[in-house]
Amino acid sequence: MVNIFKTRRIRCKKSGKHQPHKVTQHKKGRDSLCVQGKRPFDRQPSGYGGKTKLIFHKKAKTTKKFVLRLDCVEPNCRSKRMLAINRYKRSELGGDQKRKGQVIQF
Repeated sequence: MVNIFKTRRIRCKKSGKHQPHKVTQHKKGRDSLCVQGKRPFDRQPSGYGGKTKLIFHKKAKTTKKFVLRLDCVEPNCRSKRMLAINRYKRSELGGDQKRKGQVIQF
């Protein structure tokens, strides 16, 4: 389990200074229907006969790369950027921190 903090002080690309950034997980947007690869892919199976496009079944990866979206908190800046980090089975944004030498209470 990987715990990721909700705020980070990192260098802002726009202002060039270290600023606090709000950290969220990046979500993929909806696919466009008219992109260059999708148009011929949809046209191929339509019509009489012809070979349809194959569906890929041999998926090798079990995890996806964790992509962070960093939003600058500075009111004048508000720049955004993405940061891809490693593959994780489970990750948590803003979970409880582990303290060294702390007694577990029930």
